[in-house]
Amino acid sequence: MHLVESGGGSVQVGGSMKLSCKASDDALPNNCMGWSRQAPGKEREAAALIYSDAISTFHANSVKGRFTISRDNAKNTVYLQMHNLRPEDSAMYYCAAAAVDSEEFDGTCPYLSSNYSYWGQGTQVTVSE
Repeated sequence: MHLVESGGGSVQVGGSMKLSCKASDDALPNNCMGWSRQAPGKEREAAALIYSDAISTFHANSVKGRFTISRDNAKNTVYLQMHNLRPEDSAMYYCAAAAVDSEEFDGTCPYLSSNYSYWGQGTQVTVSE
């Protein structure tokens, strides 16, 4: 399974941006996908996650109310809509995917990056004053 991100770039504080992550056609039938981000000198953190049902989602406290994750399973694509961007949102954003046993899924996608086997190359988001 391959993941390709797009949509990054530069934006001013308070601006909006939408990231897309296209999975290859051999996408996992049951999966959690999401966006993690890593700023220079900081650990990678999960920003938003979404299960195959397109309903079960997670948003980190730092982005809650400003970012929204969604997915279009027909297009094998996950999106991250970002509003009211702040300088601290500047980071490399990575798309990730993990296989999930649908019978064991408890409504919460795994948070730790180590649980995700598939990663995109990343797309840079820079928020400037």
